[in-house]
Amino acid sequence: MIEDIESATPALCRLQLGAELRRLRHRADLKSSQVAKRLLWSPSKVTRLEYGDNVVVEPEDAVMLCELYRADPATRTLLRDYAVVTKTKEDRWASGGDDALVRPTLHAFIGLEASAVALRCYASDYVPGLLQTEAYARATHKAVPGMFSTEEIEARVATRMARKEVLHRAEAPLDLRVILSESVLLRHAGGSAVARKQLEHIAEVSTLDNVQVQVLPFSLGIHAGMSGPFTLIRFAKNSTLRPIVYLENMAASWVVGQATVIDGYERAFSDLQALAPGPQEAREMIHEAIREM
Repeated sequence: MIEDIESATPALCRLQLGAELRRLRHRADLKSSQVAKRLLWSPSKVTRLEYGDNVVVEPEDAVMLCELYRADPATRTLLRDYAVVTKTKEDRWASGGDDALVRPTLHAFIGLEASAVALRCYASDYVPGLLQTEAYARATHKAVPGMFSTEEIEARVATRMARKEVLHRAEAPLDLRVILSESVLLRHAGGSAVARKQLEHIAEVSTLDNVQVQVLPFSLGIHAGMSGPFTLIRFAKNSTLRPIVYLENMAASWVVGQATVIDGYERAFSDLQALAPGPQEAREMIHEAIREM
């Protein structure tokens, strides 16, 4: 089961590749038109690469840009890896455990998450990764027997735990807003003991100034999140990265960046925020679920 964005897609690689190429170009003090002239490209090609608009990125193009920008060897290798993923995997890709391909996409997501200023997440069944305990994360990866080896599970769990640092960083901690379906509170993932510790952890983390958790009760009926879970990733206003939305199901995960689609999910999240009781009521629901275990 692909339960988390870290399993990733080539779309993430394109976005991270574009962000790095823009950073390198700015550091080299070059304009897009200057780059296009030196490489005999159209100006629009440089723009498409920097905004992740090309479905496939030629590794040779990434290498040429890195040479022009005098990137260090490690950066050249990483950006070439991003480009390779766009040529060898489809956007709706489920990890088959090929570490050579998983590593670039994982790096891509970590880079995007680390540079994000805000995440907006609606979760219908699972606790979002940034709120998970180690035991809960391990249990979710074991949900489908045989999908991950023991080594893969432990590596993924360790990575997930390390990622939570974005909530506690000294400067500009990630602004996290989560709306949980009531089903998340009632599902004893990993057994009652694991589920109890998980709910206690959510209640504790939700008291942080940069974290807000709401719970959507079943009694509220039909709502905008019933088509499935989603995560909106926002970047700083002065960033050249545009907002993206991450979607997933058991077989695949993918990223959407079209402005009209993003606007729809932004409206959906706002509607869910208005519909759900506030953070204090959410903590009361969480503690009630703990008492009933």
